[in-house]
Amino acid sequence: MRQASITRNTAETAIEVRVNLDGSGAYDIKTGVGFFDHMVDQLARHSLIDITMRCEGDLHIDDHHTVEDCGIALGQALSKALGDKRGIRRYGACILPMDDARVTAALDLSARPFLVWDVTFPTQKIGTFDTELVREFFQALATHGGITLHITQEAGFNSHHIAEAAFKAVARALREAVETDPRKADAIPSTKGIL
Repeated sequence: MRQASITRNTAETAIEVRVNLDGSGAYDIKTGVGFFDHMVDQLARHSLIDITMRCEGDLHIDDHHTVEDCGIALGQALSKALGDKRGIRRYGACILPMDDARVTAALDLSARPFLVWDVTFPTQKIGTFDTELVREFFQALATHGGITLHITQEAGFNSHHIAEAAFKAVARALREAVETDPRKADAIPSTKGIL
C-alpha cells in the first residue's frame, strides 16, 4: 500500500500527517486555520489522496508557520508514500476554471524540487487569511515533496476563487501523476533508472 505518516515537531508547530495515495479523496484536516483547512480538503478531494492532518501551531503570532510547516510535512509524506516511484505516471497537468478564475498546474514528480509561481491575488487577505501564504504552502510542498511544480493564473479577480482554483488544479495534476501507469507498472519512469 502506498501510504505514509509523518510527525514533525518544532518550537513553532507540532504536526501529524497521514496520506494514502490509493484512497478516495477522504480528508480530516484540523490546523486551526479555517481557510487553509478548506483548501487542503480540496487538495485531498480532487487528488483522490486520503489526507489526515493535525497541526498545533503558534497561531498567536500568525498563520505563517502553520501553513508552511504543513506544506513541509505533506510534501515529506507524499515523497515517502511514493517510495521509488515505480510504475507511476510521474507527470500531471490541469487547467481548472472556477467562476472568474482559471489556473493551470503542471507538475513532475522528479525529485528535483522547483516552484514556478505566476499568480497574483488582488487582495492581501481572504477573510483573515494572508494570500501570500498560498505560495508559501506550495513552495514547501514542492521542496519537500521533490516536485517540479508550475502554477499559472490565466484569469481571475476574486482571491478566494483564485486560491481554490490553484489548490484544485494542483490536486488534479497530482492525481494524474501518482496514478499507476498500466503499461509500465513495474518500471521507474525515467531513462536514468531512478527518480
